[in-house]
Amino acid sequence: MGLPLPRGDRLRARSLNRRGRGASRAPSARCRAGAPNGSSRSLGASWPGQNQLVQGVVVVLIACLIVGVFLYGADLVFKHLIQKLFT
Repeated sequence: MGLPLPRGDRLRARSLNRRGRGASRAPSARCRAGAPNGSSRSLGASWPGQNQLVQGVVVVLIACLIVGVFLYGADLVFKHLIQKLFT
């Protein structure tokens, strides 16, 4: 025998079985207890219609174009600035 275990360690040791795993509930029961019902999760989902999808794509393309033009302009400005600094 060794020294007595602290209270938390005794409870943890008592809840583990011989192989060091958790108590005797079946894995499927643990999974069902922790997982939400799949059908209830899909009730709140709504897919966009074709008009909403097209509008979203157009917004993203316009945003990409604006950012691309801004970066191109910034690149030209910095290119000339760096050339003047080091020449």
